[in-house]
Amino acid sequence: MNGNSEKSFVNAVDSHRFSEGFIKVTDSPLGALSSEQKVALNRKGNELFNGGKVQEASRIFITTGYSDGLTRVGDFFSKNNQSLKALKFYILAKNKKKCEVIYEKIAKVISILEKE
Repeated sequence: MNGNSEKSFVNAVDSHRFSEGFIKVTDSPLGALSSEQKVALNRKGNELFNGGKVQEASRIFITTGYSDGLTRVGDFFSKNNQSLKALKFYILAKNKKKCEVIYEKIAKVISILEKE
């Protein structure tokens, strides 16, 4: 990668930085990336994720649209009882099966609240 390409990667990833809370993000990956660039970014994202840097990895996976990585980030949040954050990543990954589980939990909560 040359200096300009690397700077473009950093800018693209930084544009997907998210703060605490449920925010709107694009559901389509950045179109300007080549297949080779996506592969390189996904490898870096996997390294970050495996190293415990979930936030940084998630920004890369959002940028590239890497559904497996997005699902793993969702699983991380799900295991840490952060269902809304998990849902966000499952939706981005287009993982309907995992979304359904959270939708069912939400429906149960609403049902219980209605009875009270």
